[in-house]
Amino acid sequence: MVEFKLPAFYTTPLTQIILVGITCFATVGMFSAVSNLGAGGTQDVALSDTSQGVLYGMFALTGLISGGINNLLGPRLTLFFGTLGYALYVGSLWCFQTQGTRWFLIFAGAVLGFTAALLWSAQGSIMMSYPLEKDKGKSFGIFWAIFQFGSFLGSVIALAINIRSGSLGSVSTSTYIAFIIIIFIGIASAFLVLPPNRVIRSDGTIVKLEAASKVHEEVVGMAHLLKDWRMIALLPMFFASNYFYAYQGAVNAGMFDGPTRALNATLEGAGAIIGALLIGFCVLDNTWFGRRTRGYLGLATVVVMTIIVWAVGLSWQVTFDRADAKAMFDAGTLINYKDDNYKGKGALYFFYFFSDACYQALAYWIMSALTNDPFTLARFAGLYKAVQSAGSAGSFGMDATATPYLNEHLASWILMLTSYPLAFLVIRTIKETNYEDEGVVYVDDVKKAAAEEGQHHDAPTGADEKTSIDKSES
Repeated sequence: MVEFKLPAFYTTPLTQIILVGITCFATVGMFSAVSNLGAGGTQDVALSDTSQGVLYGMFALTGLISGGINNLLGPRLTLFFGTLGYALYVGSLWCFQTQGTRWFLIFAGAVLGFTAALLWSAQGSIMMSYPLEKDKGKSFGIFWAIFQFGSFLGSVIALAINIRSGSLGSVSTSTYIAFIIIIFIGIASAFLVLPPNRVIRSDGTIVKLEAASKVHEEVVGMAHLLKDWRMIALLPMFFASNYFYAYQGAVNAGMFDGPTRALNATLEGAGAIIGALLIGFCVLDNTWFGRRTRGYLGLATVVVMTIIVWAVGLSWQVTFDRADAKAMFDAGTLINYKDDNYKGKGALYFFYFFSDACYQALAYWIMSALTNDPFTLARFAGLYKAVQSAGSAGSFGMDATATPYLNEHLASWILMLTSYPLAFLVIRTIKETNYEDEGVVYVDDVKKAAAEEGQHHDAPTGADEKTSIDKSES
């Protein structure tokens, strides 16, 4: 079948990353936005925690094979199937709000856990493999900023409602309809993403000649992945990467009133966007240093941020516990953003998510520095999300059993700190470039070979001329 020639700008890695960012903004971002509307908009914290626990448990199981599924189906179909669970989940929230169907919300959480693993494997493969080596930090920053803007937007909506009414009650039907419409736009946008064999980097190289792999290749690839000591060394970092969300959300819900919770969530979104852009552009892709040195600088940045931000959080955490939070709730004295004792709390939540974005950026950057192969990176992304989700499930389980805030804080902090020495060992193995070992294929060479064989339609489309660039600068 003859493929239509695409505009050159459309086949670039940057365009594809922006498209994936839009897909995640409209699906994952809206899911996060709804989560900011008070226990997922349900006002039932116990039910929300149960649904989240089921979601992340299923996510963890599916993540082990989601990379292989992406490689077999291709990123377009994988993204499409991955987005469907978000529509079902928000629909189940709406159904619970109007009909009180608790079982459907838990079922939707399980379905979303399965589909989300597919989406994030496809996203990880595209974000880590499509750009040039010198652009992988910037690619994360751009994607994360677009994706987190969805959560930021939902937080602003919640803040506006709270400030107007003084509280955030049940989410209206019109609000759910608006979220679902946006999610369906995100589902449709998945079909705009190109497979790796049609993406052409600025140096004229094709990301991958093949659009998809085969079943036996995925079985062998997964076996090799689980035997790679570098992946084993990164498991603690993966496990800790979302563990702290349950603690931060619990304190936000327990200590602050409605308007202030919404304000904190808005500051979280802003911190995530700014943190991702700064570390991506200014540290991980800094042109003044070699690639391994940039990895060390990224690790140092994350370590310093973790120590300072969480130490400040600890200094506040030791002044209260769950009993204090309950007493404040009963007395109607939860912290408001206008109160004197709110000073510094908003900044803490901003930097919690600023440092979180830096942490996520470093994890993705390390994986992307180990190889440029999109199929391998899809497996990396699947494993990353599987272990990350296992950590999330465990942390939500801790919170559901009313574990003391201080214990949750220390567990989150210690898990991060213990992961850094192992991450350092992996960074030590990073090469300045993988192009020489893995080889690259130029689109002009493919076109020439196709022309000689009389198979013009097999050549990737979208670029007319190869742009020359020194590989050492890539």
